Amino acid sequence: MSFLSVANWISDSFPYVRLVMMCLMVAVGIALVIVIMFQPSSSSGMGALTGQRDTFYAKDKSKSLESVMKRVTIALGIVEGVLAVLFFVSLLISQG
Repeated sequence: MSFLSVANWISDSFPYVRLVMMCLMVAVGIALVIVIMFQPSSSSGMGALTGQRDTFYAKDKSKSLESVMKRVTIALGIVEGVLAVLFFVSLLISQG
């Protein structure tokens, strides 16, 4: 018995599983692009040119929309990576 061998009913379902994973990867990719496009541009370090100073309220962005968008971007990127790894592992297993 090989390391990557599985039961026949599992290997017969791999084309459907891969199709679902591809659809999920496309959906997560589109969501990732949309979330990135809606994020405000980061201009850190530009305050030195204009003479602006960071205040306490400007530094405390943990509950702001910007930090939520950053967390959503990281989560969607991780989900996309995990789906890609699972897709190629299923491809390796199904090809024997």
